[in-house]
Amino acid sequence: MRSARAESSRPVRVALGLALVATLTAGCSDSYRPPAPGATTGASPADVEARAVRTLEELQAALRTGDGIAAVAADDRAASAVAAAADNVERADIDKVSLRFLDAGGRPQENGSWDATVELTWRFRGYDRGVARREVTVTMAADGGTVTALGGGEAATPLWLAQPLAVRRVPGALVLAARSTDVTALAARARDAVDQVGAVLGGSGKMVLEAPGSTGALHRALDAPPGTYDTVAAVTAPVDGALTSDAPVHVFLNPAVYPDLDPLAAQVVITHETVHAVTRAPVATAPLWLVEGFADYVALRDVDLPYARSAGQIIDQVAAQGAPRSLPSDAALNPSADGLGAQYEAAWLACVALADHAGEQALIDLYRAVLGGATLDEALDQYTDWTVDDLTAAWRGRLLDLAGAR
Repeated sequence: MRSARAESSRPVRVALGLALVATLTAGCSDSYRPPAPGATTGASPADVEARAVRTLEELQAALRTGDGIAAVAADDRAASAVAAAADNVERADIDKVSLRFLDAGGRPQENGSWDATVELTWRFRGYDRGVARREVTVTMAADGGTVTALGGGEAATPLWLAQPLAVRRVPGALVLAARSTDVTALAARARDAVDQVGAVLGGSGKMVLEAPGSTGALHRALDAPPGTYDTVAAVTAPVDGALTSDAPVHVFLNPAVYPDLDPLAAQVVITHETVHAVTRAPVATAPLWLVEGFADYVALRDVDLPYARSAGQIIDQVAAQGAPRSLPSDAALNPSADGLGAQYEAAWLACVALADHAGEQALIDLYRAVLGGATLDEALDQYTDWTVDDLTAAWRGRLLDLAGAR
């Protein structure tokens, strides 16, 4: 599954009017009023901000080199978090790491510590085309001189910055996983997926596979609202939400769903997502039925399964309701849509119909052409001598045959 497209949004800061504040606090002589950054130290906000900028420069150096961690961290807990992130940077070969202070996001806590909104950049060397950018939270001590935490609450936080990770490299793939995950098994499946995709598409594609330890970490890594990917096993998406041609695109596993898959299904899922990553489908404009159907075509190509298992949901749906009149819409393939499994199977069968009619290479060429900007009509005419109506009719006929409704 590739990530659903959505415009990025930034947190909206709401300031309460003086009248409302007065109303809420009237008669409450002991109500707590959080101080401004630096107030507990007697420093001016400007001085605190200047000190925070220097602290971020020191944190940047610590993440890049692993040195100076004790000096930049406020306590042992913060030092452990910075050390874990620096270790991830080294072992995953992350470069272009930079931190830029944007503003003081939110109100200080009782102890005076406060959240700095920071622009973070990074790149996985050898795998990412471009540099990723995210606004993240770095919690600062009251005077801005040390760091007390990396990330915070539901704020966007890339996985490598959020927790200690196990890192494995196999030909064509880099795997980063929470320490509780069987990273060796994941790496083996990633290697097989890259090999399977290469056998169909040719070339030597590469992918990065990230396996968070919780669904919360998954949603924070993708800066997605909680619940967005609760029911899917995996998603392939730009790591910073950008849709540019050089945006880094990674595969992310959902730890609440993926571990429950049997070995065959687990391999199919990772191969499917690898197709998205290698062909950079999430940053292309193409009908979702083609994107998802083609990924399943590659993932299921050499799997010996009866249609009753590989297309059981759509077969049951057609037997009960008849064949749909049109190919699956983008809305029907949204992660939150009802009957998502049946729609995926229907998209896969549309690609099977194309390959049976014009050959596998024609399907591959059509897929690449549409991802490259050609319209579906143009690509169908060039590579299959079909129209959309021809494809739809052949696909509906196949569905009716499989459902025994003809």
